[in-house]
Amino acid sequence: MFENIAYTGSREEQYATALSQLKALIHDESDRIANLSNASALLKQFLQDTNWTGFYLYNGTELVLGPFQGLPACIRIPLGKGVCGTAAAERRTLLIADVHEFPGHIACDAASNSEIVVPLVRGDELIGVIDIDSPLKNRFDEQDQQFLEQFATILLEAI
Repeated sequence: MFENIAYTGSREEQYATALSQLKALIHDESDRIANLSNASALLKQFLQDTNWTGFYLYNGTELVLGPFQGLPACIRIPLGKGVCGTAAAERRTLLIADVHEFPGHIACDAASNSEIVVPLVRGDELIGVIDIDSPLKNRFDEQDQQFLEQFATILLEAI
């Protein structure tokens, strides 16, 4: 059973709690969709000031919408297009302070102003990306990036 808790302590302690919660949620569960669904719900519940948290999964050609929390979203994103497609193609995290300044930004939710995208890569295989949007500019920083990259590493073990 999952219980909504108040995250207290330093940011590092809060991140550690969220990572422990992820481990508990995916423990002994092998279904990819179930794990991604719970992971998107956990991120939405944990990360304040976000309007979209979820996943795009790579189908061998492009990114396709996966489990998420937020408004309906773009369904398909070509590699190299927008923040998600660029992060996937380059296989590196993109931390975007103002999405309106990102060349080729794909606006799925008009309220989004900043974004962080973390690629999910196992070995040389692109699995997809974690995509998180915020209505605030400059919402995400390097600490968020480190946390989400750890989150991705843990999640990759179960999907």
